[in-house]
Amino acid sequence: MSDNRVRYSDAQLEEFRTLVNEKIVKAQEQLELIESAYRNDTDNGTDDTSPTFKAFDEGSEVMSKETASQLAIRQEKFIRDLKNALIRIENKTYGVCRVTGKLINPERLKLVPHATLSIEAKNMQ
Repeated sequence: MSDNRVRYSDAQLEEFRTLVNEKIVKAQEQLELIESAYRNDTDNGTDDTSPTFKAFDEGSEVMSKETASQLAIRQEKFIRDLKNALIRIENKTYGVCRVTGKLINPERLKLVPHATLSIEAKNMQ
């Protein structure tokens, strides 16, 4: 029953699963902050959340809503990409470059856990 496909071991996949899950939790917390800043930018919401959103107070209201909206969209996509990474971990295809079929460097995956391309493939684009 040998599996000749290139892939990370189950133990390595579990480590990546933990990493991806932690990133999802953090990303969802950030999304909630962005959304609360978006909702509260006219009342008291920015003082007690995070210095990140102090900028919303100082800029124009229109800009802050637009910026918050763009940040939220980007954050939602990031969360979706991370959840897709979990599916690849389940399928044991996580960390395999979709162009070269080789393993993506684990250091790259630690930095960009939702990566589907090796640096080699990325440079070819």
